[in-house]
Amino acid sequence: MSAVSDSDIVSRLQKLSIAHPEVISHAPVKGGSEWHAELKKAGKEGVQLTKTLLFKPKTAKTATPTPVLVLAQEQTETSSGAIAKLLNLKELRLASEDLIKEVIPSASSKDDVSALPLPTPVPSTLHLLLDSALAASSAEHAVHLTASSSTILLKGSDIKAYLDSLVQGEGVKIVDFAELKSDAPAPAAAKADKIPPPHLAGAAKPHQKKDEELYEMAIQYKKDEDFPGWYTDVLLKGQMLDYYDISGCYILRPWSYTIWQTIQNWFDDEIKKLGVQDCYFPMFVSQSRLEKEKDHIEGFAPEVAWVTRAGKSELEEHIAIRPTSETVMYPYYARWIQSHRDLPLKLNQWNSVVRWEFKNPQPFLRTREFLWQEGHTAFLDKAEADKEVLDILDLYRKVYTDLLAVPVIPGKKSEKEKFAGGDYTTTVEGFIPTTGRGIQGATSHHLGQNFSKMFDIFVESPDKNAEDKRCYVFQNSWGLSTRSLGVMVMTHGDDQGLVLPPKVALQQVVIVPVGLSKVEGRNQEIYDASLKLERELIAGGIRAKADLREGYTPGWKFNDWELRGVPLRLELGPRDIAANSTLAVRRYDNHKESFPLSDIANTVRKYLDDIQSALLVRASEVFDSRLKVVTNWDDVVPTLDAKNALVLPWCEQEQCEDEIKERSKSQSNKGETEDVKAPSAGAKSLCIPFDQKRFGEFPEGENQKCIQCGAKAKSWTLFGRSY
Repeated sequence: MSAVSDSDIVSRLQKLSIAHPEVISHAPVKGGSEWHAELKKAGKEGVQLTKTLLFKPKTAKTATPTPVLVLAQEQTETSSGAIAKLLNLKELRLASEDLIKEVIPSASSKDDVSALPLPTPVPSTLHLLLDSALAASSAEHAVHLTASSSTILLKGSDIKAYLDSLVQGEGVKIVDFAELKSDAPAPAAAKADKIPPPHLAGAAKPHQKKDEELYEMAIQYKKDEDFPGWYTDVLLKGQMLDYYDISGCYILRPWSYTIWQTIQNWFDDEIKKLGVQDCYFPMFVSQSRLEKEKDHIEGFAPEVAWVTRAGKSELEEHIAIRPTSETVMYPYYARWIQSHRDLPLKLNQWNSVVRWEFKNPQPFLRTREFLWQEGHTAFLDKAEADKEVLDILDLYRKVYTDLLAVPVIPGKKSEKEKFAGGDYTTTVEGFIPTTGRGIQGATSHHLGQNFSKMFDIFVESPDKNAEDKRCYVFQNSWGLSTRSLGVMVMTHGDDQGLVLPPKVALQQVVIVPVGLSKVEGRNQEIYDASLKLERELIAGGIRAKADLREGYTPGWKFNDWELRGVPLRLELGPRDIAANSTLAVRRYDNHKESFPLSDIANTVRKYLDDIQSALLVRASEVFDSRLKVVTNWDDVVPTLDAKNALVLPWCEQEQCEDEIKERSKSQSNKGETEDVKAPSAGAKSLCIPFDQKRFGEFPEGENQKCIQCGAKAKSWTLFGRSY
């Protein structure tokens, strides 16, 4: 059987009329981390990867091997046990190199395993499985050709068409691995809090993760070595989200959506205290209305998604899907505000918006659709509007510090960076130490009278002596999005997975039975005690869960809950029950401490508060250590390249702002490419912090000079690379 070459694969694609970019040649890679790095060098950062696995089932020595080749998205969990059950095979193991070369003659090692160079027709003894999520995807995925040193980018649907052409009969077998996993038998339902013990003796042994399953469970990337790979792996394996078949759109799973709901509930209660009411406006915007305020929409124009057809008919007027709601809401403000008695008008809506035109989406940070709240308020008096801007900004600060345990710096955006069409923009800025990049957490804008004059939102002046009887209202807008979840994950997560702050975690405490007997029927006391502990904690207002899943060892459960970031684990075994205590293990630092079971709810509640505070303290200490005051230009780029945020004396002139960014970008040793919406390679202005004294007084007796132009500096300003 002759080996298939890269050119043979390209010829096959051409015969099928499958378009593809050029073949990307790079250094040989082992695993996703190295592959991501090589593609980044080739200018293909953020491309979704695939994985190809070859398994050999257990058979009689004289039997013909019936190997299984699986091609799936990198993040898909492809359990060898579930595959074996699906195909009615025994004990799938990763194939030896001899079998690899027999099935794929072009492969020189296990790192070269790929489905593309399969000989035709594919032997009937080979089971070829394709991930349904990959097959249905229109996004480009990286696939190796004949070796780990060559890559081609193909749409998932084109991969399916290619493999179908290699297989006789019905084509490649499509497998929904998520459904396959969910079809596994679940534990029996509890009756009156009595749970049958796991079958640890006789029928089934504790679930042993090995080969592919063990590889699937652990985080494959180190946070400090491959941050993009780590971030994606943590979100997927931590069950925060899943990929959708439209690039840049993601499914928020309960583990993340609950965090957003917690933020939503807290923030909604707080803004109601300020007199804000919730409402909802349609997501569609007519083209004429969207273009009414050109200065404002110009900043969003490339990002607008348009509905142009209904069925097969072209729409007379194209309809936009809102990128933001100013042009949707303000015509109705003009209708509803007829007198100064109608003011202030304070509305907020929780919705999703769509912003389409960018490269390299990143979960939570750069997505085509995202959830957020947007508040839009109108006032007769500017001072009232100014006060609300800061009131809302302080609530955003508390979302980060009090709920997510993430430190932020409140400040004002530069004129260049402010909201299009607004008078000024305030912001809370975060920082990701691992990448050395700032990140905008939330913004509160004062729009002045710009929009009210555009949309004719005015009232008759209540001052009878006023020269101008027509008073245009002063407006604010403010927004916080699910980006906040990504900031939280990036700040607290580690090489074991998520680390969740107790205030927002879906499960604050997990109870794991330990010291189990292999003799069936001897563990009921431990299960009963675990359920009793669960009830006590829940009654005390703590979100707790006893993990009584069958067939899994305590060690496996420890790893599972650590991966998902549960703040506190309580271990309960025979010795603990005898001592009327439980062993508590903190997720964020693995500290262990014994708690008495008496008054356990109060003990745990206080401990969770301590964990919440400790997370903020730890993150703040790291953030503070990376804030560097720099007054000499020669120190700017070295400090920036050391993954710090810069506090620079600045004259607040836009020309200097641009030159600082371009100069630092050109001098940096990073050599990063950049698109308009991509993370910045140079040092851009992040904000002018409100707390100027934090960075020291300007020297007395002399003018502090702008670090770029040498003119008199007006403020300490936060500069840095950013998302």
